[in-house]
Amino acid sequence: METEDAVQEIFIKLWKMGDRLDKYQSVEALAKTMIKNYCIDQLRKQKNINYQENNKQDFDYASFSSPHEQMELRESNEIIHNIIDQLPEGYRDMIRLRDIEGFSYDEIAIKTGQNINTLRVTLSRARKVIRDQFNKY
Repeated sequence: METEDAVQEIFIKLWKMGDRLDKYQSVEALAKTMIKNYCIDQLRKQKNINYQENNKQDFDYASFSSPHEQMELRESNEIIHNIIDQLPEGYRDMIRLRDIEGFSYDEIAIKTGQNINTLRVTLSRARKVIRDQFNKY
């Protein structure tokens, strides 16, 4: 069933691309690449979901060596989430799409209509802002 969903999603994306498909030499190769990237992204999302569920339910802070380290980890996570929430909208969206939700650059480009190189630069700048802000704490 997941394979049928993947194929359907890619057909929808290809359909939405419409006339832009003409600039590709091989629509078949594009579709194969899109399917591959979609499947990889789904695996990443599943891994991310499992990681988040484990962190919420089964994360054992006792595995750390001291209560102080446990507190630092919780505070660091809170600080990073607050920094992300305060980013300009474009940076915040890039961080969420790429680093939190695990979308590929191709998918983000399709969703936002932006050039992949522009996305990479925006993401790099957003990450730098997060690092700089985090280091102030």
